[in-house]
Amino acid sequence: MSGSCDVLVIGGGHAGIEAALASARLGRRTLLVTGSLEMIGETPCNPSVGGLAKGQLVRELDALGGLQALATDAAGIHFRMLNTGRGPAVRAPRAQVDKALYRRFCRAALEGLPGLALREDQVTELVADGGRLVGARTAAGLEIHCRAAVLAPGTFLRGELHTGERRTPGGQLGLPASAELAASLERLGFRLGRLKTGTSPRLAARSINTSVMKEQRPDDPPRPLSFRTDPAGFHPPAVSCWLTHTNERTGALIRANVGRLPLFSGQIRAQGPRYCPSVETKFVLFGETDRHQVFIEPQGLDAPDVYSGGLATSMPEDLQLEVVRSVPGLEDAEILRFGYAVEYDCVPADQLTVTLESKPVRGLFLAGQINGTSGYEEAAAQGWLAGVNSARSCAGEPALIMPREESFLGVMVDDLVSRRPAEPYRLFTSRSECRQELRHDNADRRLAKYALGMGLLQPAFGLRLSEKIRAIDAALNYLRRKPAGEGRALADVLRRPEVTVAALAAGDPELAALVRDPEVAEAAEIETKYAPYLARARGFQARMKESGARRLPEGLDYATVPGLAREAREELARVRPATLGQAGRLAGVTPADVTVLALWLDRDRTAAKAEPPTKAGPHRPAQRLG
Repeated sequence: MSGSCDVLVIGGGHAGIEAALASARLGRRTLLVTGSLEMIGETPCNPSVGGLAKGQLVRELDALGGLQALATDAAGIHFRMLNTGRGPAVRAPRAQVDKALYRRFCRAALEGLPGLALREDQVTELVADGGRLVGARTAAGLEIHCRAAVLAPGTFLRGELHTGERRTPGGQLGLPASAELAASLERLGFRLGRLKTGTSPRLAARSINTSVMKEQRPDDPPRPLSFRTDPAGFHPPAVSCWLTHTNERTGALIRANVGRLPLFSGQIRAQGPRYCPSVETKFVLFGETDRHQVFIEPQGLDAPDVYSGGLATSMPEDLQLEVVRSVPGLEDAEILRFGYAVEYDCVPADQLTVTLESKPVRGLFLAGQINGTSGYEEAAAQGWLAGVNSARSCAGEPALIMPREESFLGVMVDDLVSRRPAEPYRLFTSRSECRQELRHDNADRRLAKYALGMGLLQPAFGLRLSEKIRAIDAALNYLRRKPAGEGRALADVLRRPEVTVAALAAGDPELAALVRDPEVAEAAEIETKYAPYLARARGFQARMKESGARRLPEGLDYATVPGLAREAREELARVRPATLGQAGRLAGVTPADVTVLALWLDRDRTAAKAEPPTKAGPHRPAQRLG
């Protein structure tokens, strides 16, 4: 039994969804294979999307034509803007979703797309010929011939679940692991690593006493995550979350049972996420305080259970129950599903290019947790890029590179392939040198033009975006020109910390008309208040872009470049950076090494101009976005 497609997508999680949608929308015959059609779009950990830096990434993906923000708006039950008391560079949207509604929305989007087929099966082997992917085999005996593939298996590669001493093969609770696919990657020459993540107990909602907890109400009015959702008609359910804390009793229980904890008994050996540690890690390794936040998050409008954020654990079940019941408001809590840790194989991302194409096998693109990331948002954004580039590779079109100075997606991918993260990677705004410019509010203005150019967004959205940009420019010009007395313009008044656009508009009908749209008002206020800082940031961004745009030859033998330090030669040869900018971010490559490379490029370019032209063979260069 055999079949064929242009692009094969392996995995029905957030990365697989975005990859399949992008490929099919670009006109490629696409097949998505996943172990369970019912679990497409599952949020196996907390029921939230967005957050610090992650919210920026979701909005970038939306501006590029992705699905995640639209799905969140359709299934959201709690929307909040975080860090509203701080500067705009670190503000971020976050939403809780109804997990069942989110799954249904994602599956409907896939099933309704021409050129995209779904199959419930398990890919067990990848097939390559001459270093290029040509197909795959499945557990059901299907042989699939394809021109490119996106591998997005999440935590299923040799996944193993840990709850106390009990160890069960699996990538998520109730779903089998994929040992054959991991072995297939090794046969193809990939080097595999091992990482760990975990999830929290699910508690019966009726067994919780929220009267002793702090209520966290959603914003009123709520703000949608997607630029394509009409704010005027956006009226999602408003469900509260609740905040409580661990205490000395919690810490005493955990410390008294260290020998029973898989994380400290030697049972779990893989490295877990530093910035989202398990509750036992908080108490055993970071014992400065016994007071840690616990977020009670509804899993849906009609769901009987809630997620206990902050209590991720692999403790034995009896100890989990004691720990949960030590927390105020959870004294009578019933656990409907115990927490567990997952160990799984990954492919260290130095084996990829910044297009997410693998180096050992051309035509194979990797996305999501297999690349060493954590989080739905990081996975979805990688899935989009892998889907776009797999589709473009089928047509022999240039691959897309997302520069780090233009997007958080570019920051993440560049970090992954250049810096060898030692634990599951999590995005932060501080990882970007240009975070003042890479805000959630301007993601559409930064990136939508690329999706429009590829046909991943409807032209009508482009028209609305053009109108929005014109409205922002008109408001900014008015603020700069309108006198405010004593030789100052209205913009000078707005730069005072206590003054807002809304306050100025209340006494100025002309300004009120210009900033009637909340997004226009927000942009005008940010661009005016932070104008000096943004000007400096844009200057640095331009210099960074100029440096990063200098491409390094694909087949460059760094041993022939005189003046490079030995460590730099080894690191450059291992990663094979695409640009001079990426080379400068490698561990072991100093500014002096970058200067040597720049001088070598200048000399090489001069020599090339002096030589007579020769016939060049076919090639497929990467194309920068910008």
